[in-house]
Amino acid sequence: MPISPYLKSLRADLGRRCLLLPGVSAVVFDDRSRLLLAQRSDNHEWSLISGVMDPGEQPAETAVREVYEETAVHAVAERLTSVFTQVPYTYPNGDECEFVDISFRCRAVGGEARVNDDESLSVGWFGLDALPPISETTRHRIELALRPGDAAWFAPPGDIGHDPAFPNGAVR
Repeated sequence: MPISPYLKSLRADLGRRCLLLPGVSAVVFDDRSRLLLAQRSDNHEWSLISGVMDPGEQPAETAVREVYEETAVHAVAERLTSVFTQVPYTYPNGDECEFVDISFRCRAVGGEARVNDDESLSVGWFGLDALPPISETTRHRIELALRPGDAAWFAPPGDIGHDPAFPNGAVR
């Protein structure tokens, strides 16, 4: 996965130690209620479009930027759906990160879905009844985006990211 100049400079100073980073995920639907997913090039898993905020960038702006950069789809962020800290992750190169994920429900407003950078092997629209294999965390983000209302879900203090509405799934 490419690394931003900002993160590259941090890594030069801190090495591979764990960084706490603001990440954004976009749960993007089109006008036919299909979901936009990308098959990641690093682990070949299907996932939501996501990325790390740049300095000075607003979270919703990051979501819209990442959707376009990765898929060539133009989107607008409609509402915040969840905020939680993910478990630490170690990339194949040894870099460690822990992401505070801010998820948005988004609506596609233009463009044609295609692989638009080297972060994805494939990009596509999927009906909710025909999703490829996805992680429990991805499924949870989708379910939260489908909930009615404007209230965002967040893990209570001291919680490890479990939502009582999803008894089988920790969000981590």
